[in-house]
Amino acid sequence: MADILLSAAVRSNVASLRQTNDLMAAIQSRLATGKDVNSALDNPVNFFMAATLNQRASDLNTLIDGINNAQKTLDAASTGIAGITNLVTTLQSVANSALASVQTTARRTGTVTGLTGASSFTVTSGHTIVVNDGTTSATITSTGTVTVQQVLDGVNNQAGLKVKAELSSDGRILLEATGTNAITLGGTATAAELTQFGLSSGTTAAGTLNTARSSFAAQFDSTLSQIDQLAADASFNGTNLLNGGSLTVKFNETGSSTLNVTGVTDTSAGLAVTVSQNTWQTDKDIKAALNAATAALTTLRTQSANFASNAAVISARSDFTKSLVSTLQSAASDLVSTDTNLEGANLLALQTRQQLSTTALSLATQSDQNVLQLFR
Repeated sequence: MADILLSAAVRSNVASLRQTNDLMAAIQSRLATGKDVNSALDNPVNFFMAATLNQRASDLNTLIDGINNAQKTLDAASTGIAGITNLVTTLQSVANSALASVQTTARRTGTVTGLTGASSFTVTSGHTIVVNDGTTSATITSTGTVTVQQVLDGVNNQAGLKVKAELSSDGRILLEATGTNAITLGGTATAAELTQFGLSSGTTAAGTLNTARSSFAAQFDSTLSQIDQLAADASFNGTNLLNGGSLTVKFNETGSSTLNVTGVTDTSAGLAVTVSQNTWQTDKDIKAALNAATAALTTLRTQSANFASNAAVISARSDFTKSLVSTLQSAASDLVSTDTNLEGANLLALQTRQQLSTTALSLATQSDQNVLQLFR
């Protein structure tokens, strides 16, 4: 098709209109997207800098999910410790109740007070002190002197012996039968040698079992089982900090900032609390269980404090990371966002220019129309 010839004035006005329309389209795009920089062509420096900031914000947002999961894992552990602490407190109550129940098995108490494990007395070398339950005997053989601790250990460490030995609160040697058996004290030590320990040869008649203590022992063992189950259930998202698990929390996108949370083992075995011994017929066995429960309670409180400290660190880092993400996104937005007030004013100016250009174009074409009138 042949070119259409336009006058210079018309062409100038058409070019002005085209330029005005292009500018209006660009401004309308900025107003629609809210961005002054929509591609690298608009402003390469700002575009790529904003992209970098947004990418880091995205990476940190991903880390926030991991941080939140770590927080919940610690919450689960703390809740588990609180539950186990309550159960250990129950163990203490059960043991104290059993201790308050009167012992009914055979019991033999020394007459000398103020003894300690280190108390030592002269006993002819080769002489023996023998404790017998009717079937099994514990024999302590002198090498010239015998300490109170040797007597206690000799009795307590003898396999199968149904007698326990300890020092009473006022420092007396105390022998207790673990069942319905008698306690016989003898050996080749002389009466005078035995008297140094507050002991004398003879037999203490067999007693009976205390059914209340047996019942308390069963309650204690049942509660221990609940502790094991609770420790096994205190997990979150496959991590159990109370049953040997551990946790590593990443705080930045490079992994150079982390927190390692070392788990614990809060089963009955991990807390060193064992099942009741000898159905708790002796005060010694009950006191041993009570002491173990008290030590476990101290351990749990220390663990709870450690987990609370770690939780505080994770919470602080979570808040910091969220704030940093907001700052990065805001900075990226500032680099590419448009000033709506300015662009609105520009659009209004261009609309005015468009109207003026249209009017000018109309005036420019009138000269051509005047020429046409000459042929009419």
